[in-house]
Amino acid sequence: MKRRVAISILGTTLDMGRDNRWSRWRPNVGLCQQAGLFIDRLELIHDNHASALATRIIADIETVSPATEVRSNVINFRDPWDFSEVYTNLRDFARGYPFDPDTEDYLVNITTGTHVAQICWFLLTEARIIPGRLLQLSPPRDRDPGADFAGTHRIIDLDLSRYDEIAKRFASEREEAASFLKSGISTRNTAFNRMIDEIERVVIRSAAPVLLTGPTGAGKSQLARRIYELKNAQRKVSGPFVEVNCATLRGDQAMSALFGHVKGAFTGAAGERAGLLRSADKGVLFLDEIGELGLDEQAMCLRAIEEKRFLPVGADTEASADFQLLAGTNRDLAEAVRLGRFREDLFARLNLWTFRLPALRERAEDIEPNLDFELRRFLEREGQNVTFNKEARERYLAFATGPDAAWSANFRDLSASVTRMATLAPLGRITIEVVYDEIRRLNTAWHGASRQTASDDILVEHLGEDAAAQLDRFDAVQLAAVLQTCRKHASASAAGRALFASSRLEKKSSNDADRLSKYLARFGLRFNDVSMLR
Repeated sequence: MKRRVAISILGTTLDMGRDNRWSRWRPNVGLCQQAGLFIDRLELIHDNHASALATRIIADIETVSPATEVRSNVINFRDPWDFSEVYTNLRDFARGYPFDPDTEDYLVNITTGTHVAQICWFLLTEARIIPGRLLQLSPPRDRDPGADFAGTHRIIDLDLSRYDEIAKRFASEREEAASFLKSGISTRNTAFNRMIDEIERVVIRSAAPVLLTGPTGAGKSQLARRIYELKNAQRKVSGPFVEVNCATLRGDQAMSALFGHVKGAFTGAAGERAGLLRSADKGVLFLDEIGELGLDEQAMCLRAIEEKRFLPVGADTEASADFQLLAGTNRDLAEAVRLGRFREDLFARLNLWTFRLPALRERAEDIEPNLDFELRRFLEREGQNVTFNKEARERYLAFATGPDAAWSANFRDLSASVTRMATLAPLGRITIEVVYDEIRRLNTAWHGASRQTASDDILVEHLGEDAAAQLDRFDAVQLAAVLQTCRKHASASAAGRALFASSRLEKKSSNDADRLSKYLARFGLRFNDVSMLR
């Protein structure tokens, strides 16, 4: 059995009992008389002005419960109603106390002391600085002279997981917060769900900087705004959300934009400028692409984060702003530190909470729910409800989740793609023809430029610039594809089999090598001249 230890503040009024103290309810004496709640040790807290009362209470406890050990703990409160002072003193007591939860069970008596002390006990216990439960004592209802004056007790367990109804509510609120951060988008990606859950816990419980990394278009800016809205809903911030793309800040204007300036600080400074940091006071500042900031701006940002103070351009006195920082980047900041392009101390400050947003192609299972989300956004924006027919939806999803879908701009690509299809959809219905057109458009955007360059290069190499320039575009594309295939094979027969596989199966071609040789001859070329494996 564990020993039961109670921690309690001496009640200078209630514990005194005035005249005939044995006929009155005294909480700390009654604590040691509770039926079914034997106290092995009582840690009695009082200030030095109440030492005489403490001595008497200890003696009375020894009378009613001789086996209870009582320890006197002197803590002097200059102002027992000063929250900061009371909390600091009680926290220091708790941190210095040799708690041993394996062998002892702790109860914190919130019956005595000021309301401020009671609140502090709650906070210290809820934060597990004190590994125990709260105890509330009540006086006896029967006030007859012969009544037992021990009173009653109730133990308050702050482990909310023990309470099914509260646990369900907290789980629901937690799920709502996570969904809030995802902008209501249903995600099927386990890793992304886990990351969002962790971000939710961090931003609600901590005011420390959060660094969001990942490729352009992965949703860093959108997530940053949702984090702010969540913090605002939880009353963690009261100021505005201020976003700045650091890639747009260059030269002297960067300092002025971030930290403000005074009138006359430089040519053209006709008035005072508050700056983005001061604008974000009591709110959230999102520095997107923070890796693009210059080293001087980085140094001032570090001081502003740590000390909440900075010097506006041209000013003699410092300004202050108490903001919570979110930062975003698509750069490898650790590598930037190694190359001397990013301050190591600022990176260390930002790197406490770092979350990498995956690229869209890493979340292929989330393309379908995001497709529906983008259609809902189109409805809200344009007032038109657009849907896919079954064949069109299946074809688009097969392409979107397949190996040819680069999604180089991530969710920006997807959003633009859905917007185009919804705009072109006849009678609000996206058809297979609309999907095929969009797939061609995306392939051209992702692969067209590089393929075009490669095609032009191979034609110039084998025909020369003048002859290549005189080809019709149709012939140029076809010839370039044939030449690229020839390069990969050692014989005309092998290249022919790759080029004419379908017609051979249909018995339309009997000699692949001859057919290929005749085609190349049209342009004055021979297979031996174009194959790289000969």
